[in-house]
Amino acid sequence: MNDKYDVVVVGGGAAGLSGALALARARRSVLVVDAGEPRNARAGHVHNYLAREGTPPAELLAAGREELARYGGEVVSGRAEAAAREDDGFLVTLDDGRAVRARRLLVATGTADEKPDVPGLAERWGRDVLHCPYCHGWEVRDRRIGVLATEPLAVEHALLWRQWSENVVLLTHHRPAPSEEEAERLAARRIAVAHGPVTGIEVTGDALTGVRLASGDVVALDAVVVAPRLAARAGVLEPLGLKPVEAEARGQVVGTRIAAEPTGATAVPGVWVAGNVTDVFAQLITAAAAGLAAGAAINRDLVAEDTEQAVDAYRHQVRTMFEEAAWEERYRSRPAIWSGRPNPQLVAEAAELPPGRALDVGSGEGADAVWLAARGWRVTATDISATALERAAAHAADAGADVADRIEWLKADLRDHALPEGAYDLVSAQYMHLPAEARRALSARLAAAVAPGGTLLIVGHHPSDLLTTARRAHFPQMMFTAEEIAASLDPVEWEVVTAETRSRTGVDPEGHDVTIRDAVLVARRRG
Repeated sequence: MNDKYDVVVVGGGAAGLSGALALARARRSVLVVDAGEPRNARAGHVHNYLAREGTPPAELLAAGREELARYGGEVVSGRAEAAAREDDGFLVTLDDGRAVRARRLLVATGTADEKPDVPGLAERWGRDVLHCPYCHGWEVRDRRIGVLATEPLAVEHALLWRQWSENVVLLTHHRPAPSEEEAERLAARRIAVAHGPVTGIEVTGDALTGVRLASGDVVALDAVVVAPRLAARAGVLEPLGLKPVEAEARGQVVGTRIAAEPTGATAVPGVWVAGNVTDVFAQLITAAAAGLAAGAAINRDLVAEDTEQAVDAYRHQVRTMFEEAAWEERYRSRPAIWSGRPNPQLVAEAAELPPGRALDVGSGEGADAVWLAARGWRVTATDISATALERAAAHAADAGADVADRIEWLKADLRDHALPEGAYDLVSAQYMHLPAEARRALSARLAAAVAPGGTLLIVGHHPSDLLTTARRAHFPQMMFTAEEIAASLDPVEWEVVTAETRSRTGVDPEGHDVTIRDAVLVARRRG
């Protein structure tokens, strides 16, 4: 058991496991805390579960756990005693003192059946003392069935069970005798009525054979139907202020439930419920479906939160990534950031140009500046990072004094540093990616710094690189095409020599060859 999960699921029945499975398949970290007390533990088989009809309950749960484990979900045995709000999530405390944190909670603890106090009844529960005709009706078809009246809908229950057997008896127990209208309906369906309290269950061998009335009479039966009061197992939610409310059926209170929206979302943000704890009449397959719906809703909620946090981080990165501190941290994190080779598009475009004065924008560790100086250019190499410039100067010194003497190293942020207009025969900006407004403003200032007859060379990662495995920093608004830069130049002052997308082969982070594309603008200032 880890310290924290995306979701802790309390309850490992059909609803809990189904929700956990959906979340694990959504690549969420999930822990199921299961007390091992399924409501149907006494039943021999599950029914009305498509493709799993007749499966023993324990076998179904074991299969569910195995499926969950295949996707990385975890199950721990224990009882979740309480859940409390903590920071941006929840702290769930188990009965053995362990605690685990979660971003979201899914509670699928089911209900407790509060059975009438009839001696012997509880011992036969789930065997021949039954509650649901859709769960057990087929198995006792055509048998002698007694419906024990414990609530106002007993007549309706008796009429319902009549679908499975012609031999149905309504046991009024402590309820009033049927009304005249109810008696007529019962008689029309040949349902007998046995008046008076039931005082015990008759068992012969290992089979129910009837019930004994307070009068001493015994009504021969093969099965007894009871509609228990259904109480939500929701103690774990009380510290969060979630308490059960009345559950109703056809205007009658039949138990308690945790109120929730159709997705399972409760009034407490971050807490969902599924299965019988909120829908007291949900059968197994219904509970499993509700768990799936809740799991999907929880994942959507987490996606929304993840996105909100990502947006905050993204905005912070955009605000800070081009500042001096960020660049200093990046350069200091490694002994070398770049390859040490000049950028290929600079080599392609400047190799035949006559040397003059050059401005190297964002010179980094100096490869472009050293290459230009070695070819006779006098270079002003600018960068925002002092560490980068120190490395660049060292590389220039390694290249020889004649190279180093041709380079002026300038620590400056060109977004606000004044550049001399018309001073450079070549202005080279390689992969200068800034927010769109800042980039347009800087591009205009760089263009103004080009001397008549001089060359403006701007190269960037093409937006289509974001669709490859090259894994560029994902800032779409900072990417540009050469055509966008060209459109910003006054055709009266500028001749656009090249505005195109050039492909070259690179290597992605996994070491695979990948085609990457450069946006290349070459423009000459008219003389």
